[in-house]
Amino acid sequence: MGDLAVRRVVIENAYITPVVGEEIPCGHIVVEGDRIAAVGPGPAAAVPEGADRVDGSGCLATPGLVNTHHHLYQWAAQGVMPDGTLFEWLMASYRLWARLDAEVVSGAATAGLAWLAKSGCTTSTDHHYVFPRGRGDLFEAEIDAARRVGLRFHPCRGSMDRGRSQGGLPPDDVVEDADEILRATEEAIQKFHDPSFGSMLRVGVAPCSPFSVSGDLMIRSAELARSHGVRLHTHIAETADEDEHCREQFGMLPVEYLDGLGWLGPDVWLAHCVHLTDKDVRRFAETGTGVAHCPSSNGRLGAGIARVADLLRAGAPVGLGVDGAASSEMTPLAGEIRMAMLMQRARYGPSALTARRALELATIGGAGCLGRAAEIGSLEAGKLADIALWRLGGFHAAIDDPVVAFAYGQTPPLARLLVGGRTVVEDGELRTVSDAAAAEAGARAHRRLLGAA
Repeated sequence: MGDLAVRRVVIENAYITPVVGEEIPCGHIVVEGDRIAAVGPGPAAAVPEGADRVDGSGCLATPGLVNTHHHLYQWAAQGVMPDGTLFEWLMASYRLWARLDAEVVSGAATAGLAWLAKSGCTTSTDHHYVFPRGRGDLFEAEIDAARRVGLRFHPCRGSMDRGRSQGGLPPDDVVEDADEILRATEEAIQKFHDPSFGSMLRVGVAPCSPFSVSGDLMIRSAELARSHGVRLHTHIAETADEDEHCREQFGMLPVEYLDGLGWLGPDVWLAHCVHLTDKDVRRFAETGTGVAHCPSSNGRLGAGIARVADLLRAGAPVGLGVDGAASSEMTPLAGEIRMAMLMQRARYGPSALTARRALELATIGGAGCLGRAAEIGSLEAGKLADIALWRLGGFHAAIDDPVVAFAYGQTPPLARLLVGGRTVVEDGELRTVSDAAAAEAGARAHRRLLGAA
């Protein structure tokens, strides 16, 4: 679907929001290979021979969006327990997830990543932590899906080793042995992780949560990740129930528990972080620990509103995430910019998070959480050509400020999405896999999972 070999692109006449540096009301972006060669006002000084020239008149150019937290397999399990708390939702979901296989994960990941691409996402993480025995290579299945869709991918090998018999939340039959987890995680790093500049694939280490993972596995996972130079990720402080669980099980709150295990630092980013103390906020800033803020999922599960404004004031890294489709059904990543902005204003007042600051979270903020701020997250010469071009004509034209028009209302259509200079979306349609094929893959995965259950 489409020509992925096109590597010379010139976007002209666009309103450019580089995120880093001054905005350009009418300018150009020149792409050569997988890099941005030039960004500036007016027409390009030189147009590379054979370049694909894109007229950006009436369009807003932003960096490609960065999704810092997801569970792609959950595309196949949307709509489960639509009105439950996190713990109620998990208890209803574990039995369903125990039936996962590589075919389900492949279809769900294809649909989930395609949906992200159509909402301006160029880089996505994934946190996969359910590995039923004898169901194929689930981790490789989602990696193959990312290659087909064409997104930059950061899959995290997740894990659970603490079932109900050990005081955890998940049933014993959906957890793994710690030694087996560490062996499989190291194999995934060695097989798939690419640390090079411009990498399309980097692996993280991601035990699931304090209520599903032992302290021993948390410590050993951190040691493994740091020995290989890869990043660490987990869920923390998502709900009041989690606070109570940690008090009962460990005699302390979730972030205190993580800190004691050596799990705060510049190589760590944490999902949700809704229920933070003032001390937690300070520790995140002091240690450079990143936060993946997932406002729609937090609202859907009634978890609360994360202290994003406080984290930003303290200087902690913050990015945006859509979370799994089963707790944030059909949420587009671009829509999380608006949701984050509105939720912070609901909690702190109308100046708590501006449109431009929210866009920063979705771009350079997320890049920082993933350790890639030198490569992606802003439109600058020398960075990777991950670019979203949004059409702001029609009804959006009633708003003069393009960034406000983009962030405040319904997400505008995509004119073009480039990942490393390659066109993944054009005129709102995927050019790698087809929209219809991706949608059917997701629907088929849903039918297969529910039929198996």
